[in-house]
Amino acid sequence: MNTSELIKSGKAVLGIEFGSTRIKAVLIDEENKPIAQGSHEWENQLVDGLWTYSINMIWNGLKDCYSSLRKEVNTKYGVEIEQLAAIGISAMMHGYMAFNKDEEILVPFRTWRNTNTGAAAKELSQLFNYNIPLRWSISHLYQCILNNDEHVKEINFLTTLAGYIHWQITGERVLGVGDASGMLPINPATKSYDEQMVEKFNNLIAEKNYPWKILDILPKSLSAGENAGFLTPKGAALLDESGTLKPGTPVCPPEGDAGTGMVATNAVKQRTGNVSAGTSSFSMIVLEKELSEPSEMIDMVTTPDGSLVAMVHCNNCTSDLNAWVNIFKEYQQLLGIEVDMNEVFSKLYNNALNGDADCGGLISYNYFSGEHLTGLTEGRPLFVRSTKDNFNLANFMRAHLYASVAVLKLGNDVLFNKEKVKVNRLTGHGGLFKTKGVGQRILAAALNSPISVMETAGEGGAWGIALLASYLINKNETQSLPDFLEEVIFNGNTGEEISPLKEDVEGFNKYIEAYKADLVIEHAAVASHKG
Repeated sequence: MNTSELIKSGKAVLGIEFGSTRIKAVLIDEENKPIAQGSHEWENQLVDGLWTYSINMIWNGLKDCYSSLRKEVNTKYGVEIEQLAAIGISAMMHGYMAFNKDEEILVPFRTWRNTNTGAAAKELSQLFNYNIPLRWSISHLYQCILNNDEHVKEINFLTTLAGYIHWQITGERVLGVGDASGMLPINPATKSYDEQMVEKFNNLIAEKNYPWKILDILPKSLSAGENAGFLTPKGAALLDESGTLKPGTPVCPPEGDAGTGMVATNAVKQRTGNVSAGTSSFSMIVLEKELSEPSEMIDMVTTPDGSLVAMVHCNNCTSDLNAWVNIFKEYQQLLGIEVDMNEVFSKLYNNALNGDADCGGLISYNYFSGEHLTGLTEGRPLFVRSTKDNFNLANFMRAHLYASVAVLKLGNDVLFNKEKVKVNRLTGHGGLFKTKGVGQRILAAALNSPISVMETAGEGGAWGIALLASYLINKNETQSLPDFLEEVIFNGNTGEEISPLKEDVEGFNKYIEAYKADLVIEHAAVASHKG
């Protein structure tokens, strides 16, 4: 069967992921390889001091993304997508989407990027004896309760962005266990919300006399491969404005971008891990056992099949780096030179490797938004140097590359140095790794660990959720998700590995000590620059 016939006969699988700056759709064939893509660019908005995307932006973005996929399929293969074998929806993890009984959103969607939940996260972490991050849904909910927000009593359903879209296209109030673990902690034994923490939370808010208890409003947690519903006629219309797509397709449990990143890099087995580095960054390491104690720098989440994962999540990664690269683009345009952004990135990144291992003393703080791991509720990008530093282009770019993974290093130092966590393979994916070898070498230095990058890693989370949709319909009765990925998808491919260079590791360690010492500058800049 050729690709046109495969699509026409409804054998293709669709994965859609809502990232921070792009909504991406990937269509895969029966060998789980991408055959067509669609995308839609979007940006979050700061409204009343909170980062959000409007409901209209969500649905218009989804329709435009799917429309661009349809056009590519039509252009490349001369057919329409009428039926699909399976669908998967993924999106940015965590955040807060609260709805009333009429399915109306009660307050604008609050994304993972917001850091206004400090009081709630601190109190819940103490109550549960478990690190509860600022961005988790339970932190947002409890902060609203502490603020005595009127809408809380009207909540009928609380979910994430992936859970919301899945609900609207299937009618099912469910969530993949990986994404659910960013709402309220999961008990790895039951793969559902931790019973003791559920009881503690209900007792905590009992005096408020809300008409709900926490489990009443949370989506049901499902593991990879479990039935999560089917595309409804309403759902087909929400995806495809043309009316060509038919309902009835099975849809896998919706997952967060962390879970799909693990799948796309074959990092769901114990002692494997991955690092996603784009607008934000996070590392995920699948653990063999619980950590010795809670740490504010480590979030405990799960794989899409419920295994315990240590996650280090950083709000900032490549945004400031990209902003500086755009300055060089503008300079080229001023000179009347035609701009090829791939070439600009490649030249600047590779030149950074010619810089001093410690960046010549230069430091960058890439904080477009707050960064909880370094105690900042707001951000302000800063470039810091003294007159004695070795200020040149290579060191300048190297400092910004280091900055993109500096906070990630701080969190992983806790895992590797204090908790003595062992990892056999770490795989990188995301925009930082598009320029071959450079981001990989920088991350290897930061974590003092070999880093692999696969050719398929560039497909990202949309491919990852498509693979979870494929697993739903193609697994055999005894095949676990790790086995399915190992045997069917990757077939032993572990990618191209770069080991850390001794001088890079020493240089990064010197950089990070200066970075930590000078954080007072960033704190002072944020304190003096409000709004």
